[in-house]
Amino acid sequence: MRDPVERLRAALAQPGAESSDFDLNPDFKLPEGRRLRPAGVLVPVSLTTGTPRLILTKRSSALKHHPGQIAFPGGKQEEDDADVTAAALREAEEEIGLPRDLPRVLGQLPEHETVTGFRVTPVLAVLEQNFEPVPETGEVEEVFSVPLAHVLDGANYLIESRYWRGMRRHYFTVPFGPYYIWGATARMLRGLAARMEA
Repeated sequence: MRDPVERLRAALAQPGAESSDFDLNPDFKLPEGRRLRPAGVLVPVSLTTGTPRLILTKRSSALKHHPGQIAFPGGKQEEDDADVTAAALREAEEEIGLPRDLPRVLGQLPEHETVTGFRVTPVLAVLEQNFEPVPETGEVEEVFSVPLAHVLDGANYLIESRYWRGMRRHYFTVPFGPYYIWGATARMLRGLAARMEA
């Protein structure tokens, strides 16, 4: 088997288009003149267990936006952040206690537009040392990991739907055990899986 870092670097080198929460909903009309806010999320792959694992968070059920959803650590870019990579690393430190100098950043995946008005850049990184996750209680209910191979297998993805703002909205899901990974997180992971399969 090829080295996982080599495989991830090869995936980053593949051409690929930006994605959005509306990819599976071509009839949805995006508002004219919309202004998107830049954000960065960390896609941290731990290499410390022998089998690469993707670290994810379950958002607090008390949050106003996306309560209880599965997400990457990350958030909007602040004025003090040098770029979206810095924003992703800062947010990961704040949300799950990941020291900023621990991840080895491999690169960025194409931007993803969310229904909430963000232009999200996924920052792919590997962790070659263990760390003790410390969830930020106001935002994060749980820090967990799933086998990277699970989310890189296109066969594990489903397209489901629900009504949202009066219309049926379709989206990707990639469930794992008790974790229902869907929406923007699943869409960004599906993009990575497609690159790995290329």
